[in-house]
Amino acid sequence: MRRPVFPAPYRHEHAPVKNVNEVVRDQLTAGQRAADWIASRVGSWQFIIGQSVLLTVWVILNITAWIRHWDPYPFILMNLVLSLQAAYTAPMIMMSQNRQAARDRIEAHNDYEVNQKAEAEIRAILDNLAAQNAAIAEVHAMLDELRGRLADRGQPNA
Repeated sequence: MRRPVFPAPYRHEHAPVKNVNEVVRDQLTAGQRAADWIASRVGSWQFIIGQSVLLTVWVILNITAWIRHWDPYPFILMNLVLSLQAAYTAPMIMMSQNRQAARDRIEAHNDYEVNQKAEAEIRAILDNLAAQNAAIAEVHAMLDELRGRLADRGQPNA
């Protein structure tokens, strides 16, 4: 009787999976952190509401005669302030988006590595299952042979 042959147990010979958040966080410069912070603040409802309140107060104070008008209608100073704000926040938002794109590339590569490792493990499992199926088929063949021998013993020789 031949002993069934099974593949060697699967060994994890690959590096552990990296946490993309830790990799990216460790590589951030102060400028990138600042760009992320500004982008997160500018892209929030708090900023929109705060800016709306500020602009409304600016317009009301310059239209009414409660205090000296520092920026009378058509609000050229307000236009300048908003233009400067846009000129500085747009590049910072773009820097944050570029960094996010780089993070996405790292994450995609990490996903690729995880998929390769999973494929190798699945292949090992399938090889093991194929060996088990072959062993079971061999056991069934031996059982059939033993049944035949027992049946032959029970019948008288002719």
